[in-house]
Order: sequence, then structure tokens, then C-alpha cells
Amino acid sequence: MSTFKAEEAENLEDIEKQFAVVAVEQAETYWNLITKVPGSKLRLTKYDDEIYEAFQEHFPEFKDIEKLKKFNEDELKTKEAKDRWRRFITLFEKKIDDFNFGTLLRTDCTQEYGQFNTCFAVRIQFYAFEIARNKHGLNDWAVGH
Repeated sequence: MSTFKAEEAENLEDIEKQFAVVAVEQAETYWNLITKVPGSKLRLTKYDDEIYEAFQEHFPEFKDIEKLKKFNEDELKTKEAKDRWRRFITLFEKKIDDFNFGTLLRTDCTQEYGQFNTCFAVRIQFYAFEIARNKHGLNDWAVGH
């Protein structure tokens, strides 16, 4: 049996493309949903309240509605941010299916998904932001768009 060495592995471009396709499909599905149903009326998981409370506790800066509406992708990607998110993510790894699956997250919820308004995140980060945004009615504008 040989040992796997990441630095010698082939570039698994096809797998990466498949993940990207799934992430785009998930974003399209979510957008289609919030253009038909006000986000404030949605529940994304059976753990919405728990995710929201943990998000507020671990990331109190996002209690600021303006910051919740629009954030900088770096706030998720710095070393310190990744450490903070890792602690948050572990709270849900046994509860949320595919909690760490890659997905697309709008950095500005006053706009549709777009090239300059979207970052790559893990599913639990998507849930944290979108559940909070929905609870505050920040996605309700999308209905009918």
C-alpha cells in the first residue's frame, strides 16, 4: 500500500468543475426560492434558530445589520477568520448534512448573485449568513425579481 502525497497528486480538475457546477446549481435554486417566497418566511434547516444564535454569539460584529447586508470576503478568509469559523463549524458537523460542502455566498445581499458579489464558502457559513439575513427581512426585496 502506498502513501498518498498531495504534492504528487494529479490535478483533479474535473472533480473541481463538478463541485463548481453543484455550487452554482445550489445558488440558482436558492435565488429562485427567495424570488418567490419572502426570506423572512423561510426556514432553511430544522436548526435555523440554533445556527442563528451561534452565529450571533461567535460573530457579534454581524449583529450590525449593515455589516450583515454587505461584508468583505476577507472577513471569511484571513487566518484569524478561518480559526473563528472552524470553531463555529465544528458545532454543526454532526447536525448539518454536507456542513462543509462548498457553496456560493453573496457578499452583498442587496444584489443578485454575480461575479463581483459572490464568494466561495462552506454550507454552514451560507446558512449562518442567509438565516440571519432572512430573520431580518434583508432578502425580502428579491421577491418578484
